[in-house]
Amino acid sequence: MARRLVATLLTAITALGVTTTPAQAADFTGAVKLNNCSGSLVRLPGSTQTDQALVLTNGHCVELMKPGAVLTGVPANRDFKLLDGSGKELATLKSTEIVYATMTGTDAALYRLDQTYQQIQRKHGGRALELSASRPVAQSEIRIVSGYWTKIYSCQVDAVVHQVREAKWTWQDSLRYTRPCDTIGGTSGSPIVDAASGKVVGVNNTGNESGGRCTMNNPCEVDTAGEITVRKGIGYGQQTAGLVACFGPGSALDLTLPGCAVAKPQ
Repeated sequence: MARRLVATLLTAITALGVTTTPAQAADFTGAVKLNNCSGSLVRLPGSTQTDQALVLTNGHCVELMKPGAVLTGVPANRDFKLLDGSGKELATLKSTEIVYATMTGTDAALYRLDQTYQQIQRKHGGRALELSASRPVAQSEIRIVSGYWTKIYSCQVDAVVHQVREAKWTWQDSLRYTRPCDTIGGTSGSPIVDAASGKVVGVNNTGNESGGRCTMNNPCEVDTAGEITVRKGIGYGQQTAGLVACFGPGSALDLTLPGCAVAKPQ
Protein backbone atom coordinates (compact mmCIF):
# COMPACT_ATOMS: atom_id res chain seq x y z
CA MET A 1 0.00 0.00 0.00
CA ALA A 2 2.77 2.30 -0.82
CA ARG A 3 3.72 3.74 -4.17
CA ARG A 4 4.40 7.21 -5.34
CA LEU A 5 6.90 9.37 -7.49
CA VAL A 6 10.18 10.05 -9.20
CA ALA A 7 9.77 12.99 -11.42
CA THR A 8 10.54 15.66 -13.84
CA LEU A 9 8.87 19.03 -14.24
CA LEU A 10 7.52 19.69 -17.72
CA THR A 11 9.86 21.69 -19.94
CA ALA A 12 9.32 23.50 -23.20
CA ILE A 13 10.08 21.49 -26.35
CA THR A 14 11.91 23.24 -29.14
CA ALA A 15 11.45 21.82 -32.62
CA LEU A 16 12.32 23.44 -35.91
CA GLY A 17 12.65 26.76 -34.14
CA VAL A 18 9.14 26.57 -32.67
CA THR A 19 8.72 26.39 -28.87
CA THR A 20 5.73 24.58 -27.42
CA THR A 21 4.90 25.17 -23.74
CA PRO A 22 2.87 22.61 -21.77
CA ALA A 23 -0.56 23.73 -20.58
CA GLN A 24 0.22 23.30 -16.88
CA ALA A 25 3.65 22.78 -15.31
CA ALA A 26 3.13 21.24 -11.87
CA ASP A 27 5.06 22.37 -8.80
CA PHE A 28 4.72 21.70 -5.07
CA THR A 29 2.14 24.41 -4.36
CA GLY A 30 -0.39 22.99 -1.90
CA ALA A 31 1.61 19.81 -1.20
CA VAL A 32 2.01 18.73 2.43
CA LYS A 33 4.25 16.23 4.18
CA LEU A 34 2.90 13.90 6.87
CA ASN A 35 5.03 11.79 9.18
CA ASN A 36 4.28 8.69 7.10
CA CYS A 37 2.64 9.87 3.87
CA SER A 38 2.05 12.70 1.42
CA GLY A 39 -1.01 14.92 1.15
CA SER A 40 -2.32 18.23 -0.13
CA LEU A 41 -4.04 21.37 1.05
CA VAL A 42 -7.32 21.32 -0.88
CA ARG A 43 -10.49 23.32 -1.32
CA LEU A 44 -13.87 22.47 -2.77
CA PRO A 45 -15.24 24.30 -5.83
CA GLY A 46 -17.60 26.18 -3.51
CA SER A 47 -15.16 26.86 -0.66
CA THR A 48 -14.67 30.45 0.53
CA GLN A 49 -11.55 32.05 1.92
CA THR A 50 -13.09 32.07 5.39
CA ASP A 51 -13.75 28.31 5.47
CA GLN A 52 -11.53 26.16 7.68
CA ALA A 53 -8.95 24.59 5.37
CA LEU A 54 -8.86 20.90 4.45
CA VAL A 55 -6.01 18.44 3.85
CA LEU A 56 -6.45 15.40 1.59
CA THR A 57 -4.55 12.15 2.03
CA ASN A 58 -5.31 8.40 2.09
CA GLY A 59 -7.50 6.58 4.57
CA HIS A 60 -4.61 4.20 5.21
CA CYS A 61 -2.46 7.20 6.19
CA VAL A 62 -4.85 7.61 9.13
CA GLU A 63 -4.81 3.92 10.03
CA LEU A 64 -5.31 0.55 8.36
CA MET A 65 -9.08 0.69 8.61
CA LYS A 66 -11.31 -2.38 8.59
CA PRO A 67 -13.53 -2.91 5.54
CA GLY A 68 -16.76 -1.05 6.11
CA ALA A 69 -15.23 1.38 8.61
CA VAL A 70 -15.87 5.10 8.10
CA LEU A 71 -14.64 7.91 10.36
CA THR A 72 -16.41 11.26 10.48
CA GLY A 73 -15.97 14.19 12.85
CA VAL A 74 -13.25 12.53 14.91
CA PRO A 75 -11.02 14.95 16.90
CA ALA A 76 -7.47 14.74 15.56
CA ASN A 77 -4.38 16.80 16.39
CA ARG A 78 -1.95 16.10 13.53
CA ASP A 79 0.87 18.10 11.96
CA PHE A 80 1.29 18.75 8.24
CA LYS A 81 4.36 20.41 6.71
CA LEU A 82 3.12 22.81 4.02
CA LEU A 83 5.42 23.29 1.02
CA ASP A 84 5.87 26.19 -1.37
CA GLY A 85 6.13 25.83 -5.12
CA SER A 86 9.81 24.90 -4.97
CA GLY A 87 9.30 22.23 -2.32
CA LYS A 88 10.61 24.23 0.67
CA GLU A 89 8.69 24.09 3.95
CA LEU A 90 6.50 27.13 4.53
CA ALA A 91 4.85 26.23 7.82
CA THR A 92 3.53 23.48 10.07
CA LEU A 93 -0.25 23.25 9.88
CA LYS A 94 -2.36 21.53 12.52
CA SER A 95 -5.64 19.66 12.24
CA THR A 96 -8.59 19.73 14.60
CA GLU A 97 -10.52 16.73 13.25
CA ILE A 98 -10.80 13.96 10.72
CA VAL A 99 -13.71 15.15 8.61
CA TYR A 100 -13.96 11.89 6.65
CA ALA A 101 -11.83 8.78 6.27
CA THR A 102 -12.39 5.33 4.81
CA MET A 103 -10.72 2.47 2.98
CA THR A 104 -14.04 1.12 1.70
CA GLY A 105 -14.80 1.79 -1.96
CA THR A 106 -12.03 4.36 -1.98
CA ASP A 107 -8.92 5.10 0.09
CA ALA A 108 -9.25 8.72 1.15
CA ALA A 109 -9.21 10.99 4.18
CA LEU A 110 -9.87 14.68 4.73
CA TYR A 111 -8.61 16.56 7.79
CA ARG A 112 -9.93 19.96 8.87
CA LEU A 113 -7.28 22.47 9.97
CA ASP A 114 -7.33 25.09 12.72
CA GLN A 115 -6.84 27.91 10.19
CA THR A 116 -8.88 29.25 7.29
CA TYR A 117 -7.63 29.38 3.70
CA GLN A 118 -7.30 33.14 4.09
CA GLN A 119 -5.20 32.83 7.26
CA ILE A 120 -2.87 30.30 5.65
CA GLN A 121 -2.41 32.47 2.60
CA ARG A 122 -1.80 35.66 4.57
CA LYS A 123 0.49 34.13 7.20
CA HIS A 124 2.44 31.69 5.09
CA GLY A 125 1.74 32.40 1.42
CA GLY A 126 0.30 28.93 0.98
CA ARG A 127 -2.38 28.22 -1.59
CA ALA A 128 -4.83 25.32 -1.73
CA LEU A 129 -5.46 23.13 -4.78
CA GLU A 130 -9.04 22.79 -5.97
CA LEU A 131 -10.79 19.42 -5.99
CA SER A 132 -12.29 18.83 -9.42
CA ALA A 133 -15.95 17.85 -9.68
CA SER A 134 -15.15 16.15 -13.02
CA ARG A 135 -13.78 12.65 -13.35
CA PRO A 136 -10.54 12.10 -15.29
CA VAL A 137 -10.47 10.04 -18.46
CA ALA A 138 -7.96 7.64 -19.97
CA GLN A 139 -4.94 9.21 -21.68
CA SER A 140 -5.29 12.47 -19.75
CA GLU A 141 -1.97 13.91 -18.54
CA ILE A 142 -1.48 13.88 -14.79
CA ARG A 143 1.12 14.87 -12.21
CA ILE A 144 1.47 13.01 -8.89
CA VAL A 145 3.00 15.40 -6.37
CA SER A 146 4.65 13.89 -3.28
CA GLY A 147 5.20 16.20 -0.34
CA TYR A 148 6.95 13.42 1.58
CA TRP A 149 9.68 12.98 -1.03
CA THR A 150 9.34 16.39 -2.73
CA LYS A 151 9.15 14.62 -6.08
CA ILE A 152 6.75 14.92 -8.97
CA TYR A 153 5.74 12.13 -11.35
CA SER A 154 4.54 12.95 -14.87
CA CYS A 155 2.49 10.40 -16.81
CA GLN A 156 -0.98 9.60 -18.11
CA VAL A 157 -4.08 7.90 -16.79
CA ASP A 158 -3.76 4.52 -18.49
CA ALA A 159 -7.29 3.39 -17.65
CA VAL A 160 -10.13 3.59 -15.16
CA VAL A 161 -10.29 0.16 -13.52
CA HIS A 162 -13.60 -1.36 -12.40
CA GLN A 163 -12.11 -2.64 -9.13
CA VAL A 164 -8.71 -2.77 -7.50
CA ARG A 165 -8.37 -5.34 -4.74
CA GLU A 166 -5.56 -5.41 -2.17
CA ALA A 167 -5.63 -7.88 0.72
CA LYS A 168 -9.07 -7.31 2.36
CA TRP A 169 -9.82 -3.96 0.68
CA THR A 170 -11.65 -3.25 -2.59
CA TRP A 171 -11.71 0.12 -4.38
CA GLN A 172 -14.04 1.15 -7.19
CA ASP A 173 -13.25 3.03 -10.43
CA SER A 174 -9.56 3.30 -9.63
CA LEU A 175 -7.04 5.13 -11.79
CA ARG A 176 -4.22 3.08 -13.31
CA TYR A 177 -1.06 5.00 -14.30
CA THR A 178 1.35 4.51 -17.16
CA ARG A 179 4.74 3.26 -16.00
CA PRO A 180 6.60 6.60 -15.64
CA CYS A 181 4.55 7.04 -12.45
CA ASP A 182 6.37 4.20 -10.66
CA THR A 183 5.42 5.52 -7.25
CA ILE A 184 7.08 4.29 -4.05
CA GLY A 185 6.42 4.08 -0.31
CA GLY A 186 5.80 7.53 1.18
CA THR A 187 3.94 8.84 -1.84
CA SER A 188 0.66 7.48 -0.46
CA GLY A 189 -1.79 10.37 -0.25
CA SER A 190 -0.17 12.42 -2.99
CA PRO A 191 -2.64 14.46 -5.02
CA ILE A 192 -3.19 13.38 -8.61
CA VAL A 193 -3.30 16.67 -10.48
CA ASP A 194 -4.82 17.06 -13.93
CA ALA A 195 -2.08 18.68 -16.01
CA ALA A 196 -4.49 20.74 -18.11
CA SER A 197 -6.60 22.28 -15.33
CA GLY A 198 -4.26 22.12 -12.34
CA LYS A 199 -7.11 20.62 -10.28
CA VAL A 200 -6.95 17.51 -8.09
CA VAL A 201 -8.72 14.53 -9.68
CA GLY A 202 -7.49 11.75 -7.39
CA VAL A 203 -5.27 10.59 -4.57
CA ASN A 204 -2.40 8.16 -5.09
CA ASN A 205 -2.68 5.08 -2.90
CA THR A 206 -0.99 1.87 -4.02
CA GLY A 207 0.96 -0.17 -6.56
CA ASN A 208 1.91 -3.74 -7.30
CA GLU A 209 5.46 -4.11 -6.02
CA SER A 210 6.45 -7.72 -6.68
CA GLY A 211 3.81 -9.31 -8.90
CA GLY A 212 1.71 -10.80 -6.09
CA ARG A 213 -1.97 -11.51 -6.65
CA CYS A 214 -4.38 -9.33 -4.61
CA THR A 215 -2.09 -9.28 -1.54
CA MET A 216 -0.75 -6.47 0.63
CA ASN A 217 1.36 -4.11 -1.52
CA ASN A 218 0.39 -6.21 -4.55
CA PRO A 219 -3.06 -5.10 -5.67
CA CYS A 220 -4.83 -6.78 -8.56
CA GLU A 221 -7.50 -5.61 -11.00
CA VAL A 222 -10.96 -7.16 -11.12
CA ASP A 223 -13.17 -6.57 -14.17
CA THR A 224 -16.98 -6.62 -14.36
CA ALA A 225 -16.91 -10.38 -15.09
CA GLY A 226 -14.77 -11.09 -12.02
CA GLU A 227 -11.62 -11.80 -14.03
CA ILE A 228 -8.40 -10.91 -12.19
CA THR A 229 -5.36 -9.26 -13.80
CA VAL A 230 -2.01 -8.64 -12.11
CA ARG A 231 0.26 -5.86 -13.39
CA LYS A 232 3.63 -5.86 -11.66
CA GLY A 233 5.15 -2.43 -11.13
CA ILE A 234 1.96 -0.52 -11.93
CA GLY A 235 0.51 2.17 -9.63
CA TYR A 236 -3.06 3.10 -8.79
CA GLY A 237 -4.99 5.99 -7.31
CA GLN A 238 -8.53 6.76 -6.22
CA GLN A 239 -10.77 9.36 -7.82
CA THR A 240 -11.84 12.30 -5.64
CA ALA A 241 -14.73 13.77 -7.65
CA GLY A 242 -17.15 11.66 -5.62
CA LEU A 243 -16.17 13.52 -2.45
CA VAL A 244 -17.10 16.93 -3.87
CA ALA A 245 -20.82 16.16 -3.84
CA CYS A 246 -20.65 15.36 -0.11
CA PHE A 247 -19.91 18.91 1.05
CA GLY A 248 -22.27 21.82 1.54
CA PRO A 249 -21.78 25.50 2.42
CA GLY A 250 -18.86 26.25 4.70
CA SER A 251 -17.08 23.11 3.44
CA ALA A 252 -19.29 21.14 5.83
CA LEU A 253 -19.56 17.38 5.27
CA ASP A 254 -23.11 16.18 4.57
CA LEU A 255 -23.30 12.55 3.51
CA THR A 256 -27.04 12.88 2.80
CA LEU A 257 -26.58 15.31 -0.09
CA PRO A 258 -27.74 14.20 -3.56
CA GLY A 259 -24.90 12.64 -5.51
CA CYS A 260 -22.84 11.79 -2.43
CA ALA A 261 -22.03 8.14 -3.06
CA VAL A 262 -19.07 7.46 -0.75
CA ALA A 263 -19.23 4.89 2.05
CA LYS A 264 -21.34 5.93 5.03
CA PRO A 265 -20.84 5.09 8.73
CA GLN A 266 -22.64 1.88 9.65
